[in-house]
Amino acid sequence: MKSPLALLASAFAAVLLAGPAAAATPYPTKPVRIVVPFGAGGIADLTARAVADRLAETLGQPVVIENHPGAGGVVATQTVVRAAPDGHTVLLISNGTAVSAGLFKSLPYDTLKDLAPVSTIASFDIVIVTKADGPHASLAQVLEDARAHPGRLNIGTINIGSTQNLAAELFKTRAGIDAQVVPFAGTPALIAALLGGSVDVAVEILGPVRPQVEAGKLRALAVMGSTRSRFLPTVPTAKESGVRDLDVASWNGLALPAGTPREVVDRLNRDVNEALRNPRVQSRLGDLGVEARGSTPEAARALLESEIRRWSEVITRANIPRQ
Repeated sequence: MKSPLALLASAFAAVLLAGPAAAATPYPTKPVRIVVPFGAGGIADLTARAVADRLAETLGQPVVIENHPGAGGVVATQTVVRAAPDGHTVLLISNGTAVSAGLFKSLPYDTLKDLAPVSTIASFDIVIVTKADGPHASLAQVLEDARAHPGRLNIGTINIGSTQNLAAELFKTRAGIDAQVVPFAGTPALIAALLGGSVDVAVEILGPVRPQVEAGKLRALAVMGSTRSRFLPTVPTAKESGVRDLDVASWNGLALPAGTPREVVDRLNRDVNEALRNPRVQSRLGDLGVEARGSTPEAARALLESEIRRWSEVITRANIPRQ
Protein backbone atom coordinates (compact mmCIF):
# COMPACT_ATOMS: atom_id res chain seq x y z
CA MET A 1 0.00 0.00 0.00
CA LYS A 2 1.26 3.48 -0.85
CA SER A 3 2.06 5.86 1.98
CA PRO A 4 -0.15 8.96 2.47
CA LEU A 5 2.73 11.08 1.14
CA ALA A 6 2.99 8.93 -1.99
CA LEU A 7 -0.76 9.14 -2.54
CA LEU A 8 -0.64 12.92 -2.14
CA ALA A 9 2.22 13.13 -4.65
CA SER A 10 0.29 10.97 -7.13
CA ALA A 11 -2.82 13.09 -6.72
CA PHE A 12 -0.80 16.30 -7.21
CA ALA A 13 0.78 14.88 -10.37
CA ALA A 14 -2.65 13.95 -11.68
CA VAL A 15 -3.89 17.50 -11.10
CA LEU A 16 -0.91 18.91 -12.97
CA LEU A 17 -1.49 16.59 -15.89
CA ALA A 18 -5.22 17.28 -16.03
CA GLY A 19 -4.89 20.97 -15.31
CA PRO A 20 -4.87 22.44 -18.84
CA ALA A 21 -7.68 20.20 -20.03
CA ALA A 22 -9.71 20.83 -16.88
CA ALA A 23 -9.14 24.56 -17.12
CA ALA A 24 -9.83 24.79 -20.83
CA THR A 25 -12.63 27.20 -21.70
CA PRO A 26 -15.49 25.46 -23.53
CA TYR A 27 -15.85 27.19 -26.91
CA PRO A 28 -18.10 27.83 -28.62
CA THR A 29 -21.18 27.18 -26.53
CA LYS A 30 -23.63 29.31 -28.55
CA PRO A 31 -23.86 31.09 -31.92
CA VAL A 32 -20.91 33.30 -32.85
CA ARG A 33 -21.57 36.72 -34.31
CA ILE A 34 -19.17 38.62 -36.54
CA VAL A 35 -19.77 42.37 -36.38
CA VAL A 36 -18.95 43.97 -39.75
CA PRO A 37 -18.44 47.76 -39.83
CA PHE A 38 -19.71 47.98 -43.43
CA GLY A 39 -23.06 47.62 -45.13
CA ALA A 40 -24.40 44.37 -46.54
CA GLY A 41 -23.42 43.39 -50.07
CA GLY A 42 -20.03 45.09 -50.24
CA ILE A 43 -16.66 43.38 -50.68
CA ALA A 44 -15.90 43.37 -46.94
CA ASP A 45 -19.32 41.94 -46.09
CA LEU A 46 -19.12 39.22 -48.74
CA THR A 47 -15.60 38.30 -47.62
CA ALA A 48 -16.78 37.89 -44.03
CA ARG A 49 -19.73 35.77 -45.14
CA ALA A 50 -17.53 33.45 -47.22
CA VAL A 51 -15.37 32.73 -44.17
CA ALA A 52 -18.33 32.60 -41.77
CA ASP A 53 -20.04 29.83 -43.71
CA ARG A 54 -17.01 27.56 -43.34
CA LEU A 55 -16.44 28.58 -39.71
CA ALA A 56 -19.96 27.48 -38.85
CA GLU A 57 -19.05 23.98 -40.04
CA THR A 58 -15.80 23.72 -38.07
CA LEU A 59 -17.02 25.47 -34.91
CA GLY A 60 -20.24 23.48 -34.79
CA GLN A 61 -22.29 26.61 -34.11
CA PRO A 62 -24.09 29.12 -36.34
CA VAL A 63 -21.91 32.08 -37.31
CA VAL A 64 -24.05 35.17 -37.87
CA ILE A 65 -23.00 38.37 -39.67
CA GLU A 66 -24.20 41.63 -38.11
CA ASN A 67 -23.69 44.77 -40.20
CA HIS A 68 -23.01 47.93 -38.18
CA PRO A 69 -21.90 50.46 -40.82
CA GLY A 70 -21.00 54.09 -40.30
CA ALA A 71 -18.84 56.37 -38.16
CA GLY A 72 -15.62 54.95 -39.56
CA GLY A 73 -16.23 51.61 -37.90
CA VAL A 74 -16.44 53.14 -34.43
CA VAL A 75 -19.95 51.82 -33.70
CA ALA A 76 -19.03 48.28 -34.71
CA THR A 77 -15.77 48.32 -32.77
CA GLN A 78 -17.42 49.72 -29.67
CA THR A 79 -20.03 46.96 -29.83
CA VAL A 80 -17.31 44.31 -29.77
CA VAL A 81 -14.98 45.80 -27.15
CA ARG A 82 -17.95 46.06 -24.78
CA ALA A 83 -18.98 42.44 -25.35
CA ALA A 84 -18.08 39.56 -23.05
CA PRO A 85 -14.53 38.36 -23.85
CA ASP A 86 -15.63 34.78 -24.45
CA GLY A 87 -15.09 34.44 -28.20
CA HIS A 88 -18.74 34.70 -29.21
CA THR A 89 -18.56 38.31 -30.45
CA VAL A 90 -15.98 38.94 -33.18
CA LEU A 91 -15.03 42.12 -35.06
CA LEU A 92 -14.11 42.33 -38.71
CA ILE A 93 -11.07 44.61 -38.55
CA SER A 94 -9.57 46.19 -41.64
CA ASN A 95 -7.37 48.92 -42.96
CA GLY A 96 -10.25 51.19 -41.93
CA THR A 97 -9.72 50.21 -38.30
CA ALA A 98 -6.16 51.49 -38.55
CA VAL A 99 -7.23 54.65 -40.39
CA SER A 100 -9.84 55.51 -37.75
CA ALA A 101 -7.19 55.30 -35.02
CA GLY A 102 -5.37 58.16 -36.73
CA LEU A 103 -8.34 60.06 -38.14
CA PHE A 104 -10.38 60.58 -34.98
CA LYS A 105 -9.22 62.94 -32.24
CA SER A 106 -10.55 60.55 -29.64
CA LEU A 107 -12.23 57.16 -29.65
CA PRO A 108 -14.38 55.45 -26.99
CA TYR A 109 -11.80 52.65 -26.89
CA ASP A 110 -8.09 52.04 -27.40
CA THR A 111 -7.71 50.17 -30.68
CA LEU A 112 -4.58 48.28 -29.66
CA LYS A 113 -5.35 47.73 -25.98
CA ASP A 114 -9.03 46.80 -26.29
CA LEU A 115 -8.80 44.35 -29.19
CA ALA A 116 -7.17 40.93 -29.45
CA PRO A 117 -6.40 40.29 -33.15
CA VAL A 118 -7.02 36.70 -34.22
CA SER A 119 -5.90 36.49 -37.85
CA THR A 120 -5.88 38.35 -41.09
CA ILE A 121 -8.37 37.07 -43.67
CA ALA A 122 -7.66 38.67 -46.99
CA SER A 123 -5.68 41.17 -49.00
CA PHE A 124 -7.32 43.52 -51.50
CA ASP A 125 -5.36 44.94 -54.45
CA ILE A 126 -5.65 48.68 -54.97
CA VAL A 127 -5.38 49.82 -58.58
CA ILE A 128 -4.97 53.03 -60.51
CA VAL A 129 -7.45 53.09 -63.38
CA THR A 130 -8.42 55.45 -66.16
CA LYS A 131 -10.98 55.64 -68.94
CA ALA A 132 -10.15 52.98 -71.53
CA ASP A 133 -10.24 55.44 -74.44
CA GLY A 134 -8.59 58.23 -72.45
CA PRO A 135 -5.26 59.87 -73.26
CA HIS A 136 -3.14 57.89 -70.79
CA ALA A 137 -2.02 54.43 -71.89
CA SER A 138 0.34 53.93 -68.94
CA LEU A 139 1.08 55.28 -65.48
CA ALA A 140 4.38 56.64 -66.84
CA GLN A 141 2.35 58.88 -69.18
CA VAL A 142 0.21 60.04 -66.26
CA LEU A 143 3.34 60.99 -64.30
CA GLU A 144 4.84 62.76 -67.30
CA ASP A 145 1.65 64.75 -67.82
CA ALA A 146 1.38 65.63 -64.11
CA ARG A 147 4.97 66.89 -63.98
CA ALA A 148 4.55 68.93 -67.16
CA HIS A 149 1.35 70.54 -65.87
CA PRO A 150 1.53 70.83 -62.04
CA GLY A 151 -1.87 70.95 -60.32
CA ARG A 152 -3.88 69.95 -63.39
CA LEU A 153 -4.18 66.19 -62.82
CA ASN A 154 -7.31 65.06 -60.95
CA ILE A 155 -7.25 61.78 -59.02
CA GLY A 156 -10.66 60.45 -58.04
CA THR A 157 -11.29 58.35 -54.92
CA ILE A 158 -14.17 57.53 -52.65
CA ASN A 159 -14.79 59.55 -49.47
CA ILE A 160 -12.14 61.48 -47.53
CA GLY A 161 -10.32 59.32 -45.00
CA SER A 162 -10.99 56.06 -46.83
CA THR A 163 -8.09 53.76 -47.58
CA GLN A 164 -8.39 54.63 -51.26
CA ASN A 165 -8.35 58.36 -50.52
CA LEU A 166 -5.28 58.08 -48.32
CA ALA A 167 -3.60 55.77 -50.84
CA ALA A 168 -4.02 58.50 -53.47
CA GLU A 169 -2.44 61.03 -51.11
CA LEU A 170 0.45 58.65 -50.48
CA PHE A 171 0.80 58.09 -54.24
CA LYS A 172 1.16 61.85 -54.79
CA THR A 173 3.90 62.04 -52.18
CA ARG A 174 5.84 59.02 -53.43
CA ALA A 175 5.51 60.13 -57.08
CA GLY A 176 6.48 63.72 -56.27
CA ILE A 177 3.60 65.22 -58.23
CA ASP A 178 1.23 68.13 -57.66
CA ALA A 179 -2.27 66.75 -58.25
CA GLN A 180 -5.77 67.21 -56.89
CA VAL A 181 -7.39 64.32 -55.02
CA VAL A 182 -11.15 64.51 -55.57
CA PRO A 183 -13.39 62.45 -53.24
CA PHE A 184 -16.77 61.01 -54.29
CA ALA A 185 -19.62 59.56 -52.24
CA GLY A 186 -19.05 56.01 -53.47
CA THR A 187 -17.67 53.81 -56.22
CA PRO A 188 -20.62 54.24 -58.64
CA ALA A 189 -20.22 58.03 -58.53
CA LEU A 190 -16.46 57.69 -58.92
CA ILE A 191 -16.75 55.43 -61.97
CA ALA A 192 -19.34 57.75 -63.55
CA ALA A 193 -17.01 60.72 -63.08
CA LEU A 194 -14.09 58.79 -64.56
CA LEU A 195 -16.08 57.67 -67.60
CA GLY A 196 -17.47 61.17 -67.99
CA GLY A 197 -14.05 62.78 -67.93
CA SER A 198 -14.45 64.70 -64.67
CA VAL A 199 -11.35 63.03 -63.26
CA ASP A 200 -8.27 61.76 -65.08
CA VAL A 201 -7.51 58.66 -63.04
CA ALA A 202 -9.00 56.90 -60.04
CA VAL A 203 -7.61 54.93 -57.11
CA GLU A 204 -9.90 52.11 -56.02
CA ILE A 205 -9.90 48.58 -54.66
CA LEU A 206 -9.82 46.15 -57.57
CA GLY A 207 -13.04 44.27 -56.76
CA PRO A 208 -15.54 47.08 -57.44
CA VAL A 209 -13.87 48.18 -60.72
CA ARG A 210 -12.87 44.76 -62.01
CA PRO A 211 -16.07 44.29 -64.09
CA GLN A 212 -15.45 47.60 -65.93
CA VAL A 213 -11.80 46.67 -66.51
CA GLU A 214 -12.75 43.24 -67.89
CA ALA A 215 -15.48 44.82 -70.03
CA GLY A 216 -12.96 47.19 -71.60
CA LYS A 217 -14.53 50.37 -70.19
CA LEU A 218 -11.67 51.12 -67.80
CA ARG A 219 -7.94 50.59 -68.23
CA ALA A 220 -5.89 49.42 -65.24
CA LEU A 221 -2.64 51.40 -65.29
CA ALA A 222 -0.92 50.01 -62.21
CA VAL A 223 -1.32 48.01 -59.03
CA MET A 224 -0.24 49.86 -55.89
CA GLY A 225 1.15 46.84 -54.04
CA SER A 226 4.69 45.47 -54.10
CA THR A 227 3.83 42.65 -56.51
CA ARG A 228 1.53 42.27 -59.48
CA SER A 229 -2.01 41.12 -58.83
CA ARG A 230 -2.78 37.51 -59.66
CA PHE A 231 -6.08 38.84 -61.02
CA LEU A 232 -4.32 41.32 -63.36
CA PRO A 233 -0.99 39.64 -64.11
CA THR A 234 -0.20 41.83 -67.13
CA VAL A 235 -0.68 45.11 -65.23
CA PRO A 236 2.57 46.47 -63.76
CA THR A 237 3.04 47.71 -60.22
CA ALA A 238 3.40 51.42 -59.56
CA LYS A 239 7.02 50.72 -58.64
CA GLU A 240 7.62 49.16 -62.05
CA SER A 241 6.12 52.31 -63.55
CA GLY A 242 8.52 54.65 -61.77
CA VAL A 243 6.99 55.31 -58.33
CA ARG A 244 9.49 54.22 -55.69
CA ASP A 245 8.62 53.07 -52.17
CA LEU A 246 4.91 52.60 -52.84
CA ASP A 247 3.42 49.44 -51.36
CA VAL A 248 -0.28 49.80 -50.55
CA ALA A 249 -2.97 47.16 -50.33
CA SER A 250 -6.09 46.94 -48.25
CA TRP A 251 -6.76 44.03 -45.92
CA ASN A 252 -9.13 42.70 -43.32
CA GLY A 253 -9.11 40.23 -40.45
CA LEU A 254 -10.84 39.22 -37.24
CA ALA A 255 -10.38 40.39 -33.66
CA LEU A 256 -11.91 39.59 -30.29
CA PRO A 257 -12.34 41.75 -27.18
CA ALA A 258 -9.18 42.08 -25.12
CA GLY A 259 -9.10 39.61 -22.27
CA THR A 260 -10.44 36.72 -24.33
CA PRO A 261 -8.73 33.50 -23.11
CA ARG A 262 -5.74 32.57 -25.25
CA GLU A 263 -7.11 29.09 -25.92
CA VAL A 264 -10.21 30.68 -27.47
CA VAL A 265 -8.07 33.00 -29.61
CA ASP A 266 -6.01 30.02 -30.74
CA ARG A 267 -9.08 27.90 -31.53
CA LEU A 268 -10.62 30.63 -33.64
CA ASN A 269 -7.28 31.32 -35.33
CA ARG A 270 -6.92 27.64 -36.23
CA ASP A 271 -10.42 27.46 -37.69
CA VAL A 272 -10.07 30.75 -39.61
CA ASN A 273 -6.87 29.58 -41.26
CA GLU A 274 -8.48 26.22 -42.05
CA ALA A 275 -11.38 28.06 -43.68
CA LEU A 276 -9.00 30.12 -45.80
CA ARG A 277 -7.36 26.95 -47.10
CA ASN A 278 -10.74 25.53 -48.10
CA PRO A 279 -11.08 25.43 -51.95
CA ARG A 280 -14.70 26.57 -51.79
CA VAL A 281 -13.82 29.63 -49.71
CA GLN A 282 -10.82 30.44 -51.91
CA SER A 283 -13.01 30.25 -54.99
CA ARG A 284 -15.61 32.59 -53.50
CA LEU A 285 -12.94 35.09 -52.48
CA GLY A 286 -11.27 34.86 -55.87
CA ASP A 287 -14.56 35.74 -57.55
CA LEU A 288 -14.48 38.97 -55.52
CA GLY A 289 -10.92 39.78 -56.59
CA VAL A 290 -9.72 39.02 -53.07
CA GLU A 291 -6.62 37.07 -52.05
CA ALA A 292 -7.12 34.74 -49.06
CA ARG A 293 -4.40 35.46 -46.51
CA GLY A 294 -4.40 34.14 -42.95
CA SER A 295 -1.87 34.78 -40.19
CA THR A 296 -0.98 34.19 -36.58
CA PRO A 297 -2.52 36.45 -33.91
CA GLU A 298 0.89 38.06 -33.44
CA ALA A 299 1.27 38.86 -37.14
CA ALA A 300 -2.25 40.31 -37.25
CA ARG A 301 -1.42 42.60 -34.31
CA ALA A 302 1.86 43.66 -35.87
CA LEU A 303 0.06 44.55 -39.12
CA LEU A 304 -2.55 46.60 -37.26
CA GLU A 305 0.16 48.48 -35.36
CA SER A 306 2.18 49.24 -38.49
CA GLU A 307 -0.89 50.38 -40.43
CA ILE A 308 -1.93 52.74 -37.64
CA ARG A 309 1.53 54.35 -37.78
CA ARG A 310 1.55 54.55 -41.57
CA TRP A 311 -1.89 56.09 -42.04
CA SER A 312 -1.52 58.50 -39.12
CA GLU A 313 1.54 59.90 -40.90
CA VAL A 314 -0.33 60.18 -44.22
CA ILE A 315 -3.26 61.95 -42.54
CA THR A 316 -0.89 64.46 -40.94
CA ARG A 317 1.09 65.05 -44.16
CA ALA A 318 -2.07 65.55 -46.24
CA ASN A 319 -3.50 67.98 -43.69
CA ILE A 320 -6.72 65.98 -43.42
CA PRO A 321 -8.69 67.39 -40.46
CA ARG A 322 -9.05 64.98 -37.57
CA GLN A 323 -12.68 64.34 -36.76
